[in-house]
Amino acid sequence: MRAPIGNFEHAMPAPDCLDVLAPPVADAVRHWSGSVPADRIVYVDTEPEWADTAVFVEHYGRELLGCSANCVVVAGKRGGETMPAACLVLSTTRADVNGLVRRHLGARKASFAPMEAATEETGMEYGGITPIGLPGAWPLLVDAAVVDLPYVLVGSGRRRGKLLVPGKAFAELGNAVVIESLGV
Repeated sequence: MRAPIGNFEHAMPAPDCLDVLAPPVADAVRHWSGSVPADRIVYVDTEPEWADTAVFVEHYGRELLGCSANCVVVAGKRGGETMPAACLVLSTTRADVNGLVRRHLGARKASFAPMEAATEETGMEYGGITPIGLPGAWPLLVDAAVVDLPYVLVGSGRRRGKLLVPGKAFAELGNAVVIESLGV
């Protein structure tokens, strides 16, 4: 199979390779519903040491930078309570954690979640966290620019491999909220 974006040697529909995805991601793909068929989510095999965006595009093609997105885990705090959430923004931007994210969560303070908490609570590897398979109760804040792309490159839940997902699929994930200018 040829990947819809990029030039990857190994690409296959995600439902055909559940064993290489992180368990919560595999479970989400297995139970996929929505207007985008699950077989349009494509897994591409990539080297784990090249998982971080800047290194990734150097090895797999700079043209991928414009269609790559990062999923970051944040923690909003108010009155001693912590509210986890995830943000999906284009990799050329940063999530507006102290502005839009904080206000959307109704938090006094918002910050990136510690790496250990993010990986433990998602069941995913750091550097591979993806919006597909996040805990169901978490809000998923998605930048509108991500939704507008035909395909978006995101993590697979592991540092090895990436997912290519039609942008509009992210707007249909449970607890997803599409926000204009979430990435600054």
